[in-house]
Amino acid sequence: MGRAESENLDEAFLAGAAVAADLLRTDPVSGGWTEPSALPEMSVGALACHLARQVTRVAELLVTPTTLPVLTSVDEHYARAAWVTASSLADPANDRHDDDAEASLSRAWMLDRLDDDLSRATRCLRNGSAQEIVPVPWQGWALRRHDFLHTRLLEIVVHSTDLAVSLTLPPPEFPEPAFAPVRDLLVRLAVRRHGQAAVVSALTRRERAKNISAF
Repeated sequence: MGRAESENLDEAFLAGAAVAADLLRTDPVSGGWTEPSALPEMSVGALACHLARQVTRVAELLVTPTTLPVLTSVDEHYARAAWVTASSLADPANDRHDDDAEASLSRAWMLDRLDDDLSRATRCLRNGSAQEIVPVPWQGWALRRHDFLHTRLLEIVVHSTDLAVSLTLPPPEFPEPAFAPVRDLLVRLAVRRHGQAAVVSALTRRERAKNISAF
């Protein structure tokens, strides 16, 4: 993927969001709504709402004016984000009350919002009304649009896998334009956190591989 392509993630985001939406509409999500998910202290319903909210944030924030300072890259966003630097699930940055509150409103409520937000995001990204600078108000800064969409794509890919694993479903496959930016970003973040040798060993040397995470 060349630089020009990688810096326009409008259609890639919509493709990734469509995959997540298909997963959220499946019957097992409804059947497991109140069951524990694969993530600590989150129900399946809370995880589903957290996943769906990534589309909500795009629909809302792409048209929200901002004067917040703009970070230079998506990598800087993850170097500074409070939830990345938090050391405990009890840290305020990991608060899940919003997820729980939304889950209590029902899956039907979540799906209605998702359909509306996906339609709004699609119109915004295709009719030219999306802003080039997008606020990230819970962090206190803004990102260029492609960097902001990159962060939402990462959330969508990672949490779609979390949700599928929670329900013992096959994880969804994402189109290459949606998956490749997330893959490349995760590798960069893992290298920054653990070093080149650890990542190379994890990918190529079973006998030397260690558990590594990008976060």
